[in-house]
Amino acid sequence: MLAGCCVGGLLATWTYSEPADLSVGRISLSVSPFHRGALDAYVPLADWGVRFPVILAPARLKVELQSIDRTAARRVARQGLPAVGEIRGEARDAIVVYLLHLALLAGAGATALGALVAAALRARRPRLRWMLATSALGGVAWAAAVGVLLAPRGRLDDPVYYAHGSDIPVALSTVEAASRASGELGAEVDNQFLGLARLVVAPGNRVPLAGLPRLTIASDLHNNVVAIPTIRSAAAGGPVLLAGDLTDRGTALETRAIGSVAHVGKPVVMVPGNHDSDDEAQRLAEEGVIVLTHRGRLLPDGRHGSVVVRVAGLRVAGYESPNMRTSIDGYADHGAAITPAEQRAFARWLAGVAGRVDVVMVHEPQLAEPALRALRADPPAQPLLVVAGHTHQQAVVARGGVVEVNGGTAGAGGTGNLTAGQQLGLAVAIYRPPSSAAGFAPLAADLIQVDPGTGGSTARRIRLDQGPVKVGDPVAPPPKSETDETTTAGR
Repeated sequence: MLAGCCVGGLLATWTYSEPADLSVGRISLSVSPFHRGALDAYVPLADWGVRFPVILAPARLKVELQSIDRTAARRVARQGLPAVGEIRGEARDAIVVYLLHLALLAGAGATALGALVAAALRARRPRLRWMLATSALGGVAWAAAVGVLLAPRGRLDDPVYYAHGSDIPVALSTVEAASRASGELGAEVDNQFLGLARLVVAPGNRVPLAGLPRLTIASDLHNNVVAIPTIRSAAAGGPVLLAGDLTDRGTALETRAIGSVAHVGKPVVMVPGNHDSDDEAQRLAEEGVIVLTHRGRLLPDGRHGSVVVRVAGLRVAGYESPNMRTSIDGYADHGAAITPAEQRAFARWLAGVAGRVDVVMVHEPQLAEPALRALRADPPAQPLLVVAGHTHQQAVVARGGVVEVNGGTAGAGGTGNLTAGQQLGLAVAIYRPPSSAAGFAPLAADLIQVDPGTGGSTARRIRLDQGPVKVGDPVAPPPKSETDETTTAGR
């Protein structure tokens, strides 16, 4: 009988949803049990949501925006934050009404199913009366539990932003190192709602990204094989560009350890970094990885093929690190310094492929910086996406037709640095394909970070088609880690 009460209340809670009309549109409220307790607001139009851990029950109270009244959205966009405050009040009232209805329905469901179970037992009539009374008490308990445990309580001081469409719950967050003060975070939610209203009013200013092809960008794995499944999940069967430093010394043992990286995407493209070796590059080429060098694609037989290769319809070329290690000298560390002569050599190589490539891969941003600076001063006729690594810092710079993306360190700095608080970093570049009428163009970059300790992940989406962009410093080296002197000193 008690089991019947539990099942009846749970079914009612799980299946009941309720629409509510706000001044700006319609929302839908529902509950999803068996999750960490949270208030979960999701906007399908923008494909993002925000989750607050303010629910005591092991369930999510879900608020989903179903439709928007464009006239009301114009008013919100015009009046700004005061209008947003009114809408938040309407949403709070809608949640209260929904929880009241849900409590009554859950109580009725628990009572009804408990009573049915009691009747099915066919006990003696006096005992049946007690069982029916117990079922009614169970219903009251369910109603009280819904009202107490599902009601949001506490400050909105620990939000998690997320989006659908990936195995990694990515966050399209505009909060950069923000303090967790409830007032600031409340204002942040208001500002995002205001931005959504303005998006609805003038959607033509932004190119839709749904369905467009993507490149997963990773580098600096540094032997951290634990991170390989994360790269594979982020790629979701698409192409992966690895901008070097998959190992620490490039030895045969390390190459065997990270061998599964050859299958994280379709295809996998790599340029060797200063922690990689010629022996490692050759072995990966034999495994099917597209290994790019300034001389051309490294073939399984050791020869070099075309300098420009086709990857998912894109023309891609790459330039290996001048400090790449070699097996002939025992994988000796050649350091990480880049000389002016090496920068000039890269500039001559880039000039030779200019106009014939869509994507250029290079490990050290310092190697490419003078050439990219000159290219931005005299913008190319078609956009160029430059994929880099080495610094362990995420960065995006878009200016003068040149977009530079650094995904950070996919291996969180390597296994020796995991205790230093280094975040696992990836980037996903979304682009308009060359086959389109307007031709190739990078449109957005998602910078994804995963905490190796907790598995929690966040990211921010950066639009590249709305004017110049600079996020992070693509050239400046990261602060030195105290936990792995060898790896950090030789980045």
